[in-house]
Amino acid sequence: MYKGVALSVLASVTFGVLYFYTQFLKPLDSEQTFAWRMLATLPFLTLFMWWTGDLKHIAEIFKRIFKQPTFLIWLIISSLLCTTQLWLFLWGPINGRGLEVSLGYFLLPLVMVLIGCVLYKEKLSKWQIAAVIFASIGVGHELWRIGSIAWETVYVAVAYPIYFFLRRAFKTDHLGGFWWDLFLILPVAIYLATVYNDSFALIGQFPHLIWAVLGLGFLSALGLGSYILASRYLPFVIFGLLSYLEPVLLAFASIALGERVEAAEWFTYIPIWVAVLLLVVEGSIHLVKKQRKQKALVQNLENYQDRLK
Repeated sequence: MYKGVALSVLASVTFGVLYFYTQFLKPLDSEQTFAWRMLATLPFLTLFMWWTGDLKHIAEIFKRIFKQPTFLIWLIISSLLCTTQLWLFLWGPINGRGLEVSLGYFLLPLVMVLIGCVLYKEKLSKWQIAAVIFASIGVGHELWRIGSIAWETVYVAVAYPIYFFLRRAFKTDHLGGFWWDLFLILPVAIYLATVYNDSFALIGQFPHLIWAVLGLGFLSALGLGSYILASRYLPFVIFGLLSYLEPVLLAFASIALGERVEAAEWFTYIPIWVAVLLLVVEGSIHLVKKQRKQKALVQNLENYQDRLK
């Protein structure tokens, strides 16, 4: 479980960096950025899978397609659910809709916690219940404040939980399944990068984009790979609650990019930050208790060995 927590935190930090990183990809528009993100991520993801020993999952899915051709339909749906989210993630900050997208990531963990409790019968600790309450207050205030929900917010909050639930149901909740998500969207990425808008001309005018695209591929593979692995190692409820670290970082990144937070919006963000803090405190207490237990076990073992002497 601790491996899953570490991977989730790594993914959230990487996504926060990526949100700010979009500024280095100008003058590419959101479609071109998405296209090059897909094209650059797949090679780095393949290397990441080689390093983690997960390359075998690619072949396993290929064999499943041969045995059951209709399985390809699910893979296409999975690819669309995943990659449209990746497109929206970049489209938001580029088009001044970063806070709307980040609000979707605020709402997302609550939806995932709901799915974990209802469908997987997972239970919350007292600290986690308190975190859910504070997060609900923050999200509820934002919905009351604006009187409606932006489509970007709804799509992030609903599509991702469906994606992760179906991945578990179809047993593609590993890096191999994610690799196929990216592989199947390559024709669209190639079209957007070449036919829809010739981005090679821009890259020729702005050579720094070559390094920016490579960095985008590396960060995407690191963040997304860690996120997918975390979703497999963690219970749905814990995975959902830990996801609150990401929108906090996305909100900070949006503010750093020039978007302003109105006074009334702080009543949205502060309760959610409290929710994240509660999870950090719970995790810290758990680690301290675990270390004390380990020290007690070591001490008892040493005492027992002294008695034998």
